[in-house]
Amino acid sequence: DNFATIVTAVEEGRAIFNNTKQFIRYLISSNIGEVVCIFLTAALGLPETLIPIQLLWVNLVTDGLPATALGFNRPDKDIMKVPPRNRKEGIVNSWLFFRYMVIGVYVGVATVLAYVYWYHTKGFSLGDLTRNSNSHFSHGSNVNSTAVNGTTISVDTINPIDNVSDMSSLSAHASSVSLSVLVITEMFNAANALSENQSLLSQPIWTNPWLILAILLSIILHLMILYIDFFSDIFKVEKLDLEDWKIVLYFSFPVLIIDEVLKLIGRKRFGSKVKMD
Repeated sequence: DNFATIVTAVEEGRAIFNNTKQFIRYLISSNIGEVVCIFLTAALGLPETLIPIQLLWVNLVTDGLPATALGFNRPDKDIMKVPPRNRKEGIVNSWLFFRYMVIGVYVGVATVLAYVYWYHTKGFSLGDLTRNSNSHFSHGSNVNSTAVNGTTISVDTINPIDNVSDMSSLSAHASSVSLSVLVITEMFNAANALSENQSLLSQPIWTNPWLILAILLSIILHLMILYIDFFSDIFKVEKLDLEDWKIVLYFSFPVLIIDEVLKLIGRKRFGSKVKMD
């Protein structure tokens, strides 16, 4: 047999194994984020940050395309320099699981914080949200209202929330910001999943054109439900303006930095270590 063929087969096998891990990493960390979002919302006594149909959309459509594209990742540059892994080692070890948890927790926390922060920019405190979560903040409320800066509220000089006339538009707008943070964060997370330990600086996103296409298509689908009235009515969302998108990017972008730090730690501490039995 040709030894070069064996080497190529080993490299292909390692690449398939790594892509499987990245596929699992992306989906697990994304799902952890959604669970953390739901748990944190309930624990803080906040109104629904995301409604079920929005979570279903993220799981079935937005997550699925990038996850599939991760199967086309190119092999890491140093894939043949890594020592053989222990045959008893599972796909997910303790370090990878820790990374999943860190990224997942950030995704969930960022989604909820963006919701609270958006209300804060409209003059509402966290106490206002928790105190009035059951009585005012409902996607389905429908009473008379006053439009202020494009948001349907009524003005009260004592407590800005006690005399809110119609909170459905306000609640939907806040949920739209949170949903956008969740989607864009997961797109950044998909870019992180190009490699287990290689930085995006050394293995940039254009090494996988299918992932670029999947991310662009996911974002287009997300914009479709935001800006086409037929879909926005179904998903209970509102159009976002430039200031809203600044908030979205402010809470989404740090996931890139967090994972780059985790990759650096992985390269420094675990890159050359392997257990042999």
